[in-house]
Amino acid sequence: MLTIRKLFTLVSLSLLFLPLFEVQALEPVPSYQDALDQFKMQRKQNKKGEGFSKSDKATMKKSGEDLAKSMPSPGLKLGEKAPDFILKNAFGQKVKLSAALKNGPVILSFYRGAWCPYCNLQLHALHKSMPHFKKYGAQLILVTPQTPDKSKGQIEKDKYTFEVLSDLDSKVMKQYKLFYKMDSELISVYKKLGLDVESFNGKGRNVLPVPGTFVIDKKSIIRAVYADVDYKKRMEPQEIIDALKKL
Repeated sequence: MLTIRKLFTLVSLSLLFLPLFEVQALEPVPSYQDALDQFKMQRKQNKKGEGFSKSDKATMKKSGEDLAKSMPSPGLKLGEKAPDFILKNAFGQKVKLSAALKNGPVILSFYRGAWCPYCNLQLHALHKSMPHFKKYGAQLILVTPQTPDKSKGQIEKDKYTFEVLSDLDSKVMKQYKLFYKMDSELISVYKKLGLDVESFNGKGRNVLPVPGTFVIDKKSIIRAVYADVDYKKRMEPQEIIDALKKL
C-alpha cells in the first residue's frame, strides 16, 4: 500500500524524467536525400520524364551550366548579417524578420514554387522536422516568388504550419543573393511541357531563387547556410538541427 510519501516520490521522479520521454517520443529526423532517392526511383518505374527530348535535356543542361557560371557562389555567407524585410504571407498578413527573431532563431528557406517537385520534397521534410526545430525555439519561414493564392493552396493541401511569404518584387531574393531570371530557351521548354512559371508568379515574372536555406540567430547573424544552383540539392533537416544546437 502506497504511503503519501512514496506517492510523492513517484510523482517527483515521473516529472524529473518527463523531458526525456518527450525527446524519445519525437519522430526520427526525416532525410531529404532519402525522399529524393525514392522520388527518382518512382519516376524511373513510372517512366516519367520521358517527355523531355534530347534537345530539351540539352537546353536544361546548358541553362544550369550558364547559371553556375553567372552565380559561382550564391547566397549570403556565414557570419553576415541577415537583411531585415517585411513580406506578406499566404493570408495577407505582414511578417517582419526582425520581429520574428525576437522570439528565437529563424530558419529562412527560399524555394521556387508549388510547381517544383523537389521543393515539395524539401517542404515535406521541413514540415515533419518542425518538432525538432521547436525544441530549440526555432521558427521556420519560407520565401517564394509565387503569389499568395498559390501558397495558400499549398498550405491548405499539405497542412503546413509554418509561414510562407511571397516575394512579389524579388527584393528579398536579391538581398540574399539568390535571384535569377530564367532564360528564354528554358522558359520555352517548360511551357512545352505544360509548366508556365508566370501562372504561379504573375505575368512577366519568370524569376526564381536559387534554393537556399539560412539559420539565423537572434542577433540576425547567419550561423549556417546552404545554397546551390543545382535545384535538386537542399540543406538536410539534420544539418539545420546541428546548427541550432550550437546557438
